[in-house]
Formats: sequence, structure tokens, C-alpha cells
Amino acid sequence: MTEKAYLQKIEEHKGIIFKVVNLYADDLEDRKDLYQEIVFQSWSAYARFEGNAKFSTWLYRISLNVALTFLKKSKKATKIKENTNQDLSFEPQELSERADFLYRAIKQLAEIDRSIIMLHLDGFDNTEISEMTGLSKTNTNVKLHRIKQQLTTIINGK
Repeated sequence: MTEKAYLQKIEEHKGIIFKVVNLYADDLEDRKDLYQEIVFQSWSAYARFEGNAKFSTWLYRISLNVALTFLKKSKKATKIKENTNQDLSFEPQELSERADFLYRAIKQLAEIDRSIIMLHLDGFDNTEISEMTGLSKTNTNVKLHRIKQQLTTIINGK
């Protein structure tokens, strides 16, 4: 497994990293640091990637683990920025107003809940989500149901 192959895979799947970074880091410097840490940790683990899972699944798992560790190390509480004029996106493309609103709602969830809903929105089934998060499938199903209810409450402003 070469560096060139790794860099090509990262380029193809950088959207995964951007999603995780946007959900787990609030300011630009933290997003940059987290992005770099995910790339570094995934490169360190790439030699052990056997291809038993899809690369995207493997990268999600590493990205989520790095993000959760990053949060613990920084001991920063993630809060929604009140100033909507700030650049909340580390992605090159602009988010639509509705997508930005959804991101801000998701950021109000607990860390593991953000992971679960993000994976769900990206089309992973509950079995895959449970494997990536280390939760049982039953627990994943219950948490996903509760997360949807919680997001409905947040979005409706109740």
C-alpha cells in the first residue's frame, strides 16, 4: 500500500473527514487541527487496512475515534456559535441554508449521537453504524429513534 494510493483514497473520501470535522470542532483552527490529526492517524493505520470493510467505512471509524479523542483532549464544550456570519464550514462548497440549519441542530446533540445520525444520513444501515460505533445493533436502533425525536424537537424550537 503506497503513499500515492493512500492520498488518492483520501482525496476521493475527503468529504467524510470534512463532515466529521464540521460536527466536532467549532472554530477554524480546531477544524484544521482535527483534519490534520485524522489524516495523520489514518495514514498511521493505513498499512493495517486489509480491505475487509469499505474504505469509507474504515475512514469513518478512524475519523470518529480521532474526533472523540480530540474533544476529550481539548476539554472544550461544543456549543453552537451565535454569530451565523462566521465561517462554520470547512468544506470547500457552500452549504445550503437548510443544510447549515441541520448541521447546527446536529451539533447540539451528544458526541456519540452526532456520529450515529451523521452515519445514518450518509446512508449506512444500522448494522454498519453499530459496527463503526461499537454499540449493539439494538442500542443503535433505539438511539437512532431517540435522536430523530430530539432533532425534531430542536428544529421545531420546542
